[in-house]
Amino acid sequence: PSAPWSWSHNKNNTHTKFTLTAYTHYYNPLFVFVPCAGAGGWSPLVSDRYQWLEVDLGRRTQITAVATQGRYGSSDWLTAYLLMFSDTGHNWRQHRQEDSLGAFPGNSNADTVVQYKLEQPVIARFLRLIPLDWNPSGRIGLRLEIYGCRYTSSVASFDGSRSSLVYRLSVRASWTVMETISLKFKTLKNSGTLLHAEGQQDHSLTLVLEKGKLLLYHLQGVSSSSGGQLLVSLGSLLDDQHWHHVKLERLSTHLNLTVDKNTLQVQIPADLIKPSQPLQSMNIHVSQSFLSLSLPSSCSQGNVTFSCAEPVSVAVTFTDSHSFLQLPGLTSWSTGLVSVTLQFRTWNKGGLLLTFGLPQQDGTVFLYLSQARLRLQISSGLNDGQWHYVELSFKNDHLSITVDKDEGATAHISISVPLTSDSQLFFGGKNTFTEIAQKCKNPFNTFQGCMRLLNLDDQTVDLIKVQQRLLGNYSHLQIDMCGIIDRCSPSHCEHGGICTQSWSTFHCNCSNSGYRGATCHSSIYEQSCEAYKHKGNMSGHYYIDVDGSGPIKPQLIYCNMTEDKTWMVIQHNNTELTRVQSSAERNQHFAYFDYSSEEEQLVAVISQSEHCEQELSYHCRKSRLSNTLEGAPFSWWVGGAGPGQSQTSWGGALTGTQQCGCSLQDSCLDPSHDCNCDADYDQWTEDSGLLTHKETLPVRSLVLGDIHRPGSEAAYRVGPLRCHGDKNFWNAAFFDKETSYLHFPTFQGELNADISFLFKTTSSSGVFLENLGIKDFIRIELSSSMEVVFSFDVGNGPLDVRVKTSLPLNDSRWHRVQAERNVKEASLRVDNFPAATHEAPTDGLMHLQLNSQLFIGTASRQKGFLGCIRSLQLNGITLDLEKRAKITPGVLPGCPGHCSSYGSLCQNEGRCEEKANGFSCDCGQSAYTGAFCHKEVSATFKSTTSITYILKEPFELSRNSSGLPSSIYSDITLRGENISLSFSTNQSPALLLYVSSFYREYLILLINKNGEDSQIAFSLGCLLLINDCIDQNAREDLNLTSDVEFNSIKSLILGRVEEPDGLDAEMAELASLGFTGCLSGVHFNSISPLKAALLHPDSPVIVTSPLVQSSCGSSSPANTYAAETTHSLSGTGSKVSLCMLRVIAVVIFVTLSALAVMARFICSRKETYRNQEVKAAQPEDSNEFPFSGQPDSPSAPSENQKEYFI
Repeated sequence: PSAPWSWSHNKNNTHTKFTLTAYTHYYNPLFVFVPCAGAGGWSPLVSDRYQWLEVDLGRRTQITAVATQGRYGSSDWLTAYLLMFSDTGHNWRQHRQEDSLGAFPGNSNADTVVQYKLEQPVIARFLRLIPLDWNPSGRIGLRLEIYGCRYTSSVASFDGSRSSLVYRLSVRASWTVMETISLKFKTLKNSGTLLHAEGQQDHSLTLVLEKGKLLLYHLQGVSSSSGGQLLVSLGSLLDDQHWHHVKLERLSTHLNLTVDKNTLQVQIPADLIKPSQPLQSMNIHVSQSFLSLSLPSSCSQGNVTFSCAEPVSVAVTFTDSHSFLQLPGLTSWSTGLVSVTLQFRTWNKGGLLLTFGLPQQDGTVFLYLSQARLRLQISSGLNDGQWHYVELSFKNDHLSITVDKDEGATAHISISVPLTSDSQLFFGGKNTFTEIAQKCKNPFNTFQGCMRLLNLDDQTVDLIKVQQRLLGNYSHLQIDMCGIIDRCSPSHCEHGGICTQSWSTFHCNCSNSGYRGATCHSSIYEQSCEAYKHKGNMSGHYYIDVDGSGPIKPQLIYCNMTEDKTWMVIQHNNTELTRVQSSAERNQHFAYFDYSSEEEQLVAVISQSEHCEQELSYHCRKSRLSNTLEGAPFSWWVGGAGPGQSQTSWGGALTGTQQCGCSLQDSCLDPSHDCNCDADYDQWTEDSGLLTHKETLPVRSLVLGDIHRPGSEAAYRVGPLRCHGDKNFWNAAFFDKETSYLHFPTFQGELNADISFLFKTTSSSGVFLENLGIKDFIRIELSSSMEVVFSFDVGNGPLDVRVKTSLPLNDSRWHRVQAERNVKEASLRVDNFPAATHEAPTDGLMHLQLNSQLFIGTASRQKGFLGCIRSLQLNGITLDLEKRAKITPGVLPGCPGHCSSYGSLCQNEGRCEEKANGFSCDCGQSAYTGAFCHKEVSATFKSTTSITYILKEPFELSRNSSGLPSSIYSDITLRGENISLSFSTNQSPALLLYVSSFYREYLILLINKNGEDSQIAFSLGCLLLINDCIDQNAREDLNLTSDVEFNSIKSLILGRVEEPDGLDAEMAELASLGFTGCLSGVHFNSISPLKAALLHPDSPVIVTSPLVQSSCGSSSPANTYAAETTHSLSGTGSKVSLCMLRVIAVVIFVTLSALAVMARFICSRKETYRNQEVKAAQPEDSNEFPFSGQPDSPSAPSENQKEYFI
């Protein structure tokens, strides 16, 4: 249908206005057509960005769509434009798409119609279209259609005093399932009470506008916002004289507050939820502004009118660094009285507000913001987005500056300011072509924000004349609108990050939040103890973020890294054995357990762990647990998620039974009962065990019932919650073909998307994952053996974020990839290589619109991935690759082979062992223990302590045999010895290690005293001096060679030697003194005698005197007050006093081989076979060593003469 229309334009044909009267067809919505003007459409004489077309629809209309077309039969069409809407023809509001885009796509030719449907209908009377770009080969040309429906509503206007509308709701028995109050309002005031709802017992809800934001308060016993509890705050810049939609919903125990498009949910305070006392009545007071709402039984109070007479306020927006407004001076200024007032609002901390020259003084006056303060620091915090009043007045050589009137401050200065009608005032920036601009440079940031109510000598500046070029001059301004945007409402900063903003962007402060990134999205912590272990971390307290970038907060948890498992230990308020005394006054005892982790953290930890357990012990004396199998139990416990459920099974028994662990083992004291305590004996017994059913954990409370009888006593203990195994961390799939892939539902990551996973491959390229949309997509791929690429498109064009590594990634080792895309930037991390980032456009599209399935691997024509992918997480949610791989051809669940990546974590000769999920360090061949064979095994020795490790049972040598049973003892016939240990002692001389053989040969490691210094000595049949001044060396590696073997080793002894075999008298006396001090990490070839004695009592070890493991061998700072010599394998020696001799790491390696006799003869010892006499060569006497070698007893068995060389 057609519509009558009329149009008019100014003499330059710059701005065109149409007044249209449209009607509605019975089957069509409102249709408005702007027909041809002359040669087929609207085309202004000048084609620039200052042109606009305004349409007056005659009344408020719900506009749903617009359509554009080029000028008929020409090369004139728009390629991009802006849409503005207004109720009054002033105070225009720019319409933005969902992603905050202001520009709308136009036409590509003159004939095709391009229609744009508004995502949310706009209610307005006036529409203004502003061309942005047009066909470069033509001019601005347009034919326009507007679609919509007539809109009607009731309005009420409040004067801001005590005026209000009161609604009294009818009496109801109870709340309904959902209750809603909705309204629309518009105002120029930034504060005031909007709605007040009163209920029973002086409870009420109040919706208040404070500094342009809506705040919802819960009040009790008061009638204003003061003293109330703030429930939620939403919205910003709501004092812009535009309509805003507000809806308050009650859903069960929650309240939803909606302001325009944003909704926040808040828990209703507990004292408002009283099902037993239903709400009888409610009074609703509405005030402060214009609104549209529908509630029964209303009456007005104060000055309320049911019409909307809106004040006209023309604002101007300074959009960029080139924006300025130039106004001429007034003739009245020649009297010397000058007054300039204005209001401004901005987010920037700095900017130039006003500039004018002083020709007589050849100077310039600047009024500017710096660090959110007006010059002279009159006021602070002026970059809060609120309107601020500024008055500049000159009188009698006196300058006065006032900010925010009564709420602000005033400053004065004596200065001559001779302004005349020839003076020019520059607001914002400055015209670069003016004389004043050429004389001086602008040292300040250009103002970006809004100004309004500009007054010169109490005369309001007509900004519409400025817009029409009839007054002053301007550039890069948006007149008759304030285009300020609050980029922090709603805030894109997650996890408690603090949002700050400037005119064009926002920033998130993630300090102390536990998260990182431009929007505080990604967690800086690992998701389990398992993940910390595989980064090489030892046992200790760590922050665990179980859902990564999800909503659950990080929690501090103790990680116990053992050799075979990694435990997460969560404590509660009472893990000690607690005794309960009998009492005739009470029938039950209640115990409640508060855990160090919050509820959602506990549930997540238990869910993702492979196994969880908790010790539950009940000690009793005439205190029963169960009455009968059919009757109610005396005692029970509550466990599980949320409030938990009552459980009657006790430690070690099956869930759901009134039994204890002894019933499964048939070991109960009374076979007729299923618990030891149910025997009701007058003696202490217990029912203890582990609870392992995850659905019943953690234990939340205990109820003990049989404690009121005389003589009844009980005690209980609930241990910490312990869980091991991370199902998410090891969830893996193996892609054995490049065409293989897994598919999952569409990835939902419109505004924030983070993807993390581990991979290993031998292929040089392949797509890890991809998800496609109509135009948008997201993809991560291995583009080469040393490059990973993160690609995506959210409508602004494809972007690639690349990380190039210095090492190849196709080495069949695990590598970690972390990609994140948010409204601020995109980032990519690979292992520990430098991260790559790419900033998003300031006002670009933000929403990632995907509609296909998510493919792991690729289903497109791109090259797929060949290898393993593990622990794939999208926005903190782990995809179950193994479950999907079990039903997908070409993909296998799981992925073995972890030692190539993590084997280097095993220390001190620990061996990496593969496991289905991970690895472990086998410390069997190491003198150390712990998750990585890193813990020294230490013990404190007294002079009577002795540890004997027996290698073989005694063998009775045949006296008639002329040979040696080398074949029988081939496994203990050594051609080399590797000895390592750490020690600390104040004893010297002292025996460290004694090794004996069946042929009365021996090997000794001892400390020798040489004056004020100590030495390490080594003997293999004879005594050899190894090292001098041991307190100056952190580590010693020594090699000794000989042409003979050390045969048939019988035992190793640490500490006191009870029966020295083959030692001379002086050496035997030394051996009998034993060792006093600390020994740690003792290792002889593959034997660890100290570790065997302490941790493996079933080993062939004999221990005399009590031996207790201690931490004396642990590395610690040197104590200069300790009169003890310390020697450690790890660390560096430090200076000590005469009382303190320190040696770190004594390592002796002896290699015996058949080599030629070397240059220097050190010592020789002659031994003979039985029935054969050979003279023995005695070693030279040494004044430095107090024990000289003596010839052995003639009856000592010997193999042959041995000669030793260094």
